[in-house]
Amino acid sequence: MRNLLTDPLCKPEDLGSPIPPTPYGISVCLPLWSHVIGYEEKDPAVVGQFRSGYPRFFVPPAIAALFEQVEKQHARPGERVLVFPRMVHAERCASYLRRHRVDAARTLEYGPEALGVTFFPGAAYDVARHFWRFAGEVVSIRQAEFATGAGCQQYTVEQGARANQAIKERLADITGQRPEDVFLFPSGMAANYAVHRMLTTLLPERRTVQLDFPYVDVLKLQEKFGTGAHFLPFTEEADYEKLRDIIKAEPLAGIFAEVPSNPQLKTVDLRRVSEMLFLEEKDVPIVVDDTVATNVNVDVFLIADVVTTSLTKAFSGVGDVLAGSVILNSDSPFHDEFAEFLQKHADHELWRGDAVVLEENSRDYVDRVKTVSRNGVALFEYLSEHPAVAKVYHSLVDESGIYDHLQREDGGHGCLLSFVLKDPSKAPAVYDAMEFCKGPSLGTNYTLVCPYTLLAHYDELDWAEACGVDRSLIRVSVGLEPAEVIIDRMKQALAKAE
Repeated sequence: MRNLLTDPLCKPEDLGSPIPPTPYGISVCLPLWSHVIGYEEKDPAVVGQFRSGYPRFFVPPAIAALFEQVEKQHARPGERVLVFPRMVHAERCASYLRRHRVDAARTLEYGPEALGVTFFPGAAYDVARHFWRFAGEVVSIRQAEFATGAGCQQYTVEQGARANQAIKERLADITGQRPEDVFLFPSGMAANYAVHRMLTTLLPERRTVQLDFPYVDVLKLQEKFGTGAHFLPFTEEADYEKLRDIIKAEPLAGIFAEVPSNPQLKTVDLRRVSEMLFLEEKDVPIVVDDTVATNVNVDVFLIADVVTTSLTKAFSGVGDVLAGSVILNSDSPFHDEFAEFLQKHADHELWRGDAVVLEENSRDYVDRVKTVSRNGVALFEYLSEHPAVAKVYHSLVDESGIYDHLQREDGGHGCLLSFVLKDPSKAPAVYDAMEFCKGPSLGTNYTLVCPYTLLAHYDELDWAEACGVDRSLIRVSVGLEPAEVIIDRMKQALAKAE
């Protein structure tokens, strides 16, 4: 396989290639700034080149083949389908469709793997795909291959069980929690969806609060499902008082935050938030996503009741398997109630093939995180001194001190940073010149860059900028390449800004 550390997917001819270049790559190469715009505008000249894509947004060939197979065998005239890992996922999709006035939605259990299928009129396809995207309960590429008979790799149920248990024990060992409090999901978004579903079921008719500018779909999940959400971008100190007013005014289902946030790498002072809840005598669960920092670097259980992580990212590193986790804090006053809900109503393990791959990928997780953390600091220091760079976002720039509070004794700062140029008009030329893999996702073993705001917020750029996220921002997920190689490649690209 192509060595992405020394031969990154970054040239115009690499457009549409999966990253990594295997049938299981969950990112897609967008080598030029114009390709990103073409992707967002659904330009056939760009999207027609795609051979893969992030599975919640793009249906990879193996999954498309499974959809086609099920449609041919079971669909009625005019119907389309989505196939899910289990029936319960399909039933949730059908309920979502019915809430959106698609009364004809129906479900079916399919094949020896008991996959779940949701059928719906073709005109409702976009609505169904919204559920697929925001709930994240997607069938995997390997599972789809197995269901269609296209996969050559065979995984036994016993192998899958051992791998799932090993992953839970690995996460429990790192976080200091218990394996039985670790729940695995087919994507990071599915983990977030499970937590949101749990909170809004156990605490009905209550809104949630999102602190700071988060990964786009985590906020949209809260806005589109349940009772809705308050969003505080924390662009100013006054947002703490706004939060206090919300806490005083109404009961809440939960407070969500990232440590640190994506892409601005900020961390809201969760100690202050916890103190607010204590002083106001309000019992509100705090949910923290530690994907960007990683549980190797920080211990968010010092404050969080529930922790979500996209295992797709640094835990895997390879970028060839989707997965997520929810870990309950055994010391939380909500623990028993939450554990009972998740045991009854959530996923407990990954499909066996994905579990085997993820377990193998994550064996050197701790060492990899330490390396990319050091590389990230080195690149941050270089960019902070570069005359063409206006601002660098990194968790080292932590004015509240909360990241330091949560940081483990031997912890670092994760792989992620973002930056903006003094002359934003030069951003396309700099991005185009970068000799790093270019596409969505983060936490990969190889450096991965993207014009994040364009990719995540193309239809709401003014809103993003009002929240402090510059439309020309470039996000860098630093990899395992030697630090001097990363800096030299960045130096060559930034020459385009001079």
